[in-house]
Amino acid sequence: MHDTPAQRAALIAVTATNFFAPFMVSAVSVALPAIQRSLGANAVQLGLVETVYILSLTVGLLPVGRLGDILGRSRVFAAGVAVFTAAALLLSMSWSIESFIAIRTLQGLGASSISTAGVAILGAIFPPERRGRAMGWAVSAVYAGLSLGPFVGGVITTHLGWRWIFALSAPLGAISLALILTRLRGLPPEEACGEPFDWKGSLAYAAAMVLLILGALRLETSNLGWGLLLGGVAAFALFDRLQTRTAHPILDTSLFRTNRIFALSSLATTIHYAGTFGVTFFMSLYLQFVKGFSAQTAGAVLVLQPGIMALLSPLAGRLADRLSPARVSTAGMAVTCAGLGVATLLRADSPLPLVVGMLTLMGVGFALFSSPNTITVLDSVPRRHFGAASGVVAAARSMGMMLSMCIITAAFGIFLGHREIGPGTLPGFLSAMHVGLVIFTALCALATGLSVGRMGPPPKDAARAGDNGEGGPGADRPLPPPEA
Repeated sequence: MHDTPAQRAALIAVTATNFFAPFMVSAVSVALPAIQRSLGANAVQLGLVETVYILSLTVGLLPVGRLGDILGRSRVFAAGVAVFTAAALLLSMSWSIESFIAIRTLQGLGASSISTAGVAILGAIFPPERRGRAMGWAVSAVYAGLSLGPFVGGVITTHLGWRWIFALSAPLGAISLALILTRLRGLPPEEACGEPFDWKGSLAYAAAMVLLILGALRLETSNLGWGLLLGGVAAFALFDRLQTRTAHPILDTSLFRTNRIFALSSLATTIHYAGTFGVTFFMSLYLQFVKGFSAQTAGAVLVLQPGIMALLSPLAGRLADRLSPARVSTAGMAVTCAGLGVATLLRADSPLPLVVGMLTLMGVGFALFSSPNTITVLDSVPRRHFGAASGVVAAARSMGMMLSMCIITAAFGIFLGHREIGPGTLPGFLSAMHVGLVIFTALCALATGLSVGRMGPPPKDAARAGDNGEGGPGADRPLPPPEA
């Protein structure tokens, strides 16, 4: 069966934006020193360049996903691409670090639409038997952007200047926007449900995420960090209370209590990213400080993992089409856990092939996990809630990443204190890395167990009428055979 023109246009548009959004993020990290010199930024302002982007991206995930369900996913996606692309052009012309930070905040909001509405569009426009293939290509584009960003960003910054990173990214956004506005047709009629938007719940969610992220960032330097984290937990409790009392919430939080597949998939996503996000951080420091590699050589080694993820994600998507997505993503978690187990064996004199083997396992595991897990979450809810469900997956990733960095911060605080990493503190660094990796392995093993728990038969009362917008776990996906 061939794709329709609308399906091809949707896949091209989502894949293109999934490439240039993470590409720009990873490329900017290489260009930060040049930006600092050009705009006269201090260390705090330079840190805000990435912090405000993460904050605005995370805060926008659930509200923007819900807006896609209400107004129409293609409209919200187009608006997000337009905002992101316009922000890229403005960043290339920014006149001060203050303007750069402000525009970067706006770009993060555009990125939140790309992260949620794009996934929801693919989930809605492709039938279940081809949904995995589409998701696989979209996820592959993300990892390709992350892989190429540092290298291409470094080349552009060196030969053309940092402003061209943003200027050259804009054409991809313009092409995607043109496809959305002119060719993207045929989305299901229930795409726009027209329900009222929950402003109170959105504000409570935004407050919770801001407090949690700021608390995580301040955890090492101030006791205020713990207070902010507690405030974030309280805001989440308020958010849950508001959602249960609202006729049209931005997220039906009862799903976490009544929909086993949705709840376990979301929780497994958070724990999986908590156990994996910090590995690259540890490995970058390990390769440079312990093994004595240059930054360029260390980067060449570390690009192995996202490179494998980019190559294998389309295959993982096709496997999810033929097999149970939950089983494929669970297998991915298990492979990732094996890679983390290898990482715990690393010592100062460990050979490079051990690092390469670990990164290879991590890449294979992550490729098998990412797109099939997203499909599992989407299949567990009615199609009219695909936008909100996509927002939950993205928010779960963000919370997992934040937890991963909190673990690293705590490990460094215990074994290194406020000392710099250097020849005299390498034993402390190795101890912190080992403890952190052991915790990561345990978390990934827990996530694997949770993922196994969602593979049982769905509740007997679960409807499977996803084509009409109704349904529960596994809506619109055929039941697997009993022996599967």
